[in-house]
Amino acid sequence: MRVGVVGAGISGLTLVDALVDRGIDVVAVESRAEAGGIVRSKRLDGRVVELGPQRLRLTPSIESLVDEHGLRDQLRIGDDDQPLYIYHDDALRVAPLSAQEAVTTSLLSPLGKLRILAEPLTAPAKPDETVDEFLVRRFGRQAARRYMGPLYSGLYGTDPREMLYEYSLGRALDNAGVGRSLLWWVAKRIVEGRAAPPICTFDDGLGTLTDALYEAHSDVIDLDTAAVEIKAHGGGVDSDDGNSVDSNDPGDFEIVTEAGSEIVDEVVVTTPAPTSAKLVEPLDSNLAATLERFRYNQITMVFLDSDFDREGIGALVPPDGDLPISGTTWNASFLDRDRLFTCYVDPNSDPELPNRTDEEVGELAADAFEELTGAAATPIGVHTWTPGMPAYDGSWTAMDDIQPPDGLRFCANFVGRPGIPGRIRSAKRIAREIDERE
Repeated sequence: MRVGVVGAGISGLTLVDALVDRGIDVVAVESRAEAGGIVRSKRLDGRVVELGPQRLRLTPSIESLVDEHGLRDQLRIGDDDQPLYIYHDDALRVAPLSAQEAVTTSLLSPLGKLRILAEPLTAPAKPDETVDEFLVRRFGRQAARRYMGPLYSGLYGTDPREMLYEYSLGRALDNAGVGRSLLWWVAKRIVEGRAAPPICTFDDGLGTLTDALYEAHSDVIDLDTAAVEIKAHGGGVDSDDGNSVDSNDPGDFEIVTEAGSEIVDEVVVTTPAPTSAKLVEPLDSNLAATLERFRYNQITMVFLDSDFDREGIGALVPPDGDLPISGTTWNASFLDRDRLFTCYVDPNSDPELPNRTDEEVGELAADAFEELTGAAATPIGVHTWTPGMPAYDGSWTAMDDIQPPDGLRFCANFVGRPGIPGRIRSAKRIAREIDERE
C-alpha cells in the first residue's frame, strides 16, 4: 500500500512519522517552502516568536515525539503557576483557574461565585444551544460572560453567542471525558491530585518539533510542491458523485501537483477546509460543496517589545469590551522570552481588521496593550494565520455532512480539535486505521 499525504503541517508531519514507523510506504507534498504549517518559529529583533500557538502542554503524545526525535535537551518548561487575567471594568482581574483563585478573585461577586456551585443541578446541553446559552444556564451570567466564555471562545475569534455548543465546547468536553458535571470533574481531578501537564516550548521555539519531524522524513516529503487536485486513477472513484465504481484497482488516487503527479492507494488530506474543497472538487463535487460551507476567522498576531514586568500567562479581553484585541500572551513572563508579548486581533474584536495594513494593526495592538497594562509597547512584527481558526459558528453543522469516498481521509481541524495534542492524536489514530486496513 502507498499512502499520499497532502500538507506537511503538524498533522501531516505526525501522520508521516506514524506511517513510516509502521513500515507503510508514504509520500507527502507541501505547498510552502518549509514544513510546519501554523507550528513555525522565527527570530524577530533577536527574539524567538511563534507564528501560531505560543506554547504547548507536555502531554504524553508530545513528550513521546520529543524523546523519539532527541529534543529533550532543547525543551523549555514554562512557569505554570502564574495567573491568567481577564480585563473587566478597566482592570486586570485574576481568572479563577484554581480553588484559591475562585475564592479570592475580584472578577466575580460573592453571588456570582455561589451561582457556580449550582452547576451539577442544572440540565445537560440542549439541541442547537450556543456556547453562551449553555454556560449562562449552567454557571450563571457572571461566570459565563466574564470568564468562561472568553476563556474558550477567545481561541477562535468567535463570540460565544454565535458558537454552537454541540460542535465546539461540547466536543471538547466529551473528548476530555468530563461527563455530566464540569464542576464535579474538576473537583475529582483536584482530589486525585491530577495536575495538567506542564507548559512547554523549546529554546528556539515550537518550530523545533516540526523541523525535527521534517528532517527525519525529508526523503518522502516534497516541499514547495502544491497539490492542485485529487482525482481517481484507473476508475477507482466516480469523479461526479464520489461513488465507487467497478475497477480492478478500486483504491487508486492521483494527487496532481504543479510538478507532476503521485499515484497512491489512499489519500489523507490535512489542509484547512477551503483548500481541501478545491483539491477534492474533481473527485467529489458534493463533498467539495460541503467543505466550502466551513467558516474560519482571521487571527492576526502582533509581537510587541515592552518592559512590562508583571507576572502572568497573559490576559483575555471579553467580547463587547472597549479594547480592539481579544487577548495577550506574556511570553516574557512565563516563558522567559526577553521583553516579548503577543497580542491577538480578530474581526470579532476589531471589525475593521481585514481592511487594515500590518503597520496599522501593530499600532492598534500596541495602544491596546498600553491601555491594558499601563506599559508602553513597540511592535516588532505582525503575522496573520491563513485562513485562521475554525469559527465553530452555524456553518460547522457541515461536520455532519462530510462523507468522503472510500480511501480518502481528512486529518484536519474541521474534523477534529484544532489544538496540537488533538492533531497529533488524530494523525496517530489514522495511521493505525490504515495499518489495520492494510
